Amino acid sequence: MERALLVTIKLKSEKDSWPIEDSARELEELTRSSGAQVLANISCVLDRPAADFFIGKGKAEEIASISYEENAEVVIFSHELSGTQQRNLEGIINRKTIDRTQLILDIFARHAKTPEGKAQVELAQLQYLMPRLIGKGILLSRLGGGIGTSGPGEKKLEVDRRRIRKHIDKLKDDLNRLKTHRQVIRSKRKEGNLPSIVLVGYTNAGKSTLLNLLTQAGQIVQDSLFTTLDPLAKNMRLTSGENVVVSDTVGFLHHLPHHLIEAFKATLEEVQEADLLIHVLDASNTQIYEQNKAVIVVLKELGAQEKPMITALNKIDLIDDKTWLQMLEREFKDTVAISAQSGQNIDQLLKKIEEYFASTMKPLKIIIPASRMDLVNLLYQQGRVEKIDYTDKGIKIEVVLPKIIADKLLKNKEISNLD
Repeated sequence: MERALLVTIKLKSEKDSWPIEDSARELEELTRSSGAQVLANISCVLDRPAADFFIGKGKAEEIASISYEENAEVVIFSHELSGTQQRNLEGIINRKTIDRTQLILDIFARHAKTPEGKAQVELAQLQYLMPRLIGKGILLSRLGGGIGTSGPGEKKLEVDRRRIRKHIDKLKDDLNRLKTHRQVIRSKRKEGNLPSIVLVGYTNAGKSTLLNLLTQAGQIVQDSLFTTLDPLAKNMRLTSGENVVVSDTVGFLHHLPHHLIEAFKATLEEVQEADLLIHVLDASNTQIYEQNKAVIVVLKELGAQEKPMITALNKIDLIDDKTWLQMLEREFKDTVAISAQSGQNIDQLLKKIEEYFASTMKPLKIIIPASRMDLVNLLYQQGRVEKIDYTDKGIKIEVVLPKIIADKLLKNKEISNLD
């Protein structure tokens, strides 16, 4: 386990509502999620970053002294460092120095399981490291292990820029092929007319636990950040008889760098395609308002902020102050207070989901050719068949269906609309 000294910075020039104490706490959680031991967390308030050391030479020398006294192996900064700043800091501190972005990428690398997830991580890491490959500082010389080093290894990073660019292009081509494959799968799902629900939320809010409860998905659940990187979609049958697909997504994060959102858009495509979002919020966390804002920012980046949404106020089993929960229920729209861990109030969440899809249902009276029993089966699977008669002219059916399926059926020239 690596020994880490943390440096949390608050810039007065930044428009950021997060108190420095909260930023420090989250940096500690990220560090522990990477498998490192937190020795100490130094807080700095600056007017603006310095071009050479970000924090100034005097502060860098102070951190060097503390890292020596604490026997730290790595120093982690809360803000992204330029290549020059990183090399200058390493020159003074004489310890491996990484920033929050590299720390997040390291956690992603540890949790990526599928070829696509691993390719996304490697691409993001190489794009991050590309402008930092001038010279050979501690960053390159110590890339044999430890946090900030998971993913592309020493050999890949010590080749020249041309080979790195070539490898980046190959990763992009691989991801495009995987994207095409995923689009085919999604198209087949749409052909099956399955409505989709996507779980979104701040990292460690409990999305994977909720997915497991709703679908028995067997998703890995840990009390750490970014345990879910690769998207997972599972079927769920509502009590109304309707089948839906429920998908988990990578957790969102405060100040998630824009280029990371771009790199992981493939993982977040399910959000853009969703019929309904369930925003899982950790109601026991005092940072709930800031975390909610961070999620909304990422949804805007994805163009999904206008999607229909239910807010699941999770982890109510950890709340003793019921007035706090009552206040949250008043302040957030379309909420259900739940515990995905214990299953408390999950029936209320399911009821709210069913109410949403019921509001999008459409009654039909149609005649289907006797030869199209596949369509009859579809109506039973995706709707509520209220009456069916087999006549000489065909199969006469009265059914209530999701509007998206009903509208698609009415475009079929084989089907006669009796309304």
